[in-house]
Amino acid sequence: MFGREKPAPATPSITPSAARLDAAAAPATSAGSAAKIETVLGPNCRMSGVLQSDGGIRIEGMFEGQIHTAGNLIVAESARVAAEIQAYNVVISGQVKGNVTANRIEITETGKVFGDLNVNILLLSEGAFLRGQTNMAGDAEPPLFDGQQVLPPRSAPLSGSASVVDAADAE
Repeated sequence: MFGREKPAPATPSITPSAARLDAAAAPATSAGSAAKIETVLGPNCRMSGVLQSDGGIRIEGMFEGQIHTAGNLIVAESARVAAEIQAYNVVISGQVKGNVTANRIEITETGKVFGDLNVNILLLSEGAFLRGQTNMAGDAEPPLFDGQQVLPPRSAPLSGSASVVDAADAE
């Protein structure tokens, strides 16, 4: 109207490195919304309580309480989380204190977990820290070793000394 055109709305720009980080940290799933990060707690955020979501969550600050999401959870390197966690996939680069239940859990080289894991798939990077029990789902039974006996360990000979062969070992 009156010869003026409306300026085009500004589109938010995403840096290529941020897009790669979110794409790598949030693996694709059959449900498109599960891989999309919808909720972000920034590095200067401190929150406590119950956090529930159907989409993905990224935590960069501090959180205490419970986290329940049908999507993915990313715990960034700067994050400190003291919570019971239930999520579809979890990537931990920061510190987590509490039990984690998920389909897939990845603990990166900077990640530290103090708690029990209930998981189908577990990935531990070199340098990752885990203190707790790990329960992997599945119907796999431990193998039975028929006819094999476990022998007690023999003491190793001291360096530079000859070992003595027992008559029972020679047979």
